[in-house]
Amino acid sequence: MNDPHGLAFYVPGTFLALILGTRIPALWRHPQDRLLRSVCVLLTTSIGVFFSCAVPTMAAVNRLTGVPNAAAPIVYSLLTAFSGANILLIIHWSRGPDEADRAARWARRCTAVTAAVIVAVNVLFLLGDTPVERLTDLDTYYASTPFIREMILLYLLAHTTAGVIGSFLCARWAREVHGGLKAGLAMITLGYLLNLSYDVLKFSAIGARWAHRDWDQLSTRYAAALASLSALVAGLGFVLPLLSQRLAAYWDMWRRFYQLRPLWRELREAMHRSIDLAAGPCTSIEIRVTQLESDIHDGILAVSPHLDARQRERALEEARRSSRSADDVVAIADAAALAHAVVVWGRERPAGKDTGLAGQVGPAGLPGLPGPFRQNHRSVLTLPDHPAGLVRMSRALSSDVVKSFRDAAALEDSRR
Repeated sequence: MNDPHGLAFYVPGTFLALILGTRIPALWRHPQDRLLRSVCVLLTTSIGVFFSCAVPTMAAVNRLTGVPNAAAPIVYSLLTAFSGANILLIIHWSRGPDEADRAARWARRCTAVTAAVIVAVNVLFLLGDTPVERLTDLDTYYASTPFIREMILLYLLAHTTAGVIGSFLCARWAREVHGGLKAGLAMITLGYLLNLSYDVLKFSAIGARWAHRDWDQLSTRYAAALASLSALVAGLGFVLPLLSQRLAAYWDMWRRFYQLRPLWRELREAMHRSIDLAAGPCTSIEIRVTQLESDIHDGILAVSPHLDARQRERALEEARRSSRSADDVVAIADAAALAHAVVVWGRERPAGKDTGLAGQVGPAGLPGLPGPFRQNHRSVLTLPDHPAGLVRMSRALSSDVVKSFRDAAALEDSRR
């Protein structure tokens, strides 16, 4: 707390404010989401702690109120609220929907205890006497002053209790989960352990004052540095699972997009409304995948009258001879029947003539199309309009079985 410019607090506070800004739109859309509300409360209290702990802020509060050290109960109240917000978030985060009522009860108890501690901190400050302004060493300077001593010990005990409970809950929960959530919980646990180190240094400095020794640097320098570091580590831990989940979903969409490209190219000639796969950077991957799947469905429907169940049965028999999974065998058979139908469709359609199916199908599937097309399509192919089935079929297009059926259809076409 001996940073005259407050940069050690304003910088991480601003960083957390940016994180909070990314969650506000979601909270606006889903105000009843308890977990999201808990995240925003935690971030808000942590921002308040950082900005209120900065020396310039404390000096301004004391000057505006005209009360020496009026900033102290504000800082301690925010620290207590931050400790309670941590426990609240873990309660809502670790409980499933079936435990919502139980989580709500524990959340109410936690809120009541936190509020009681905050009230006690402010009452003790009003009962005590702090005539000398201390911006960086109030904890040790007034360590023996009646009521102020109790106020300091009370907020430190509340902070320590929250750290112990939070560390225990996160460590226990981390053993049950994997991936980004496990990594996030590990970082949160580390943040709590750093917070406990902060409490140890504070208690040590206060105990030294009681023993008439000067260990103030433990409180003013090292504890303050640990507080900044622990808040950043814990804040990143809370954000990491959200970011990893979003990045994983983003990666899955791009992978699906590129996995479907071979099937899109196979059906490109039969598509009735084509899209620009080289869309600009403003086009989201979700829209790209939706458009790609929609075009694939259009192409499948266009060639569906030429799907031959006998060709699929032959491909199924050939695929079974190889050591493949049942899903891959089915995908190869479907892809072979489709590749054969594409060649036949290209041979038999009149040049420049449209089948009139354009615009009757969307990304949701096949409803609304003429019965014969839909019936023939579904009676031959197994999973043509399911995302996983489309991806397997797209991969199967590179198999030797599909190539042989495509070549056989092309050879038959050349003989005519």
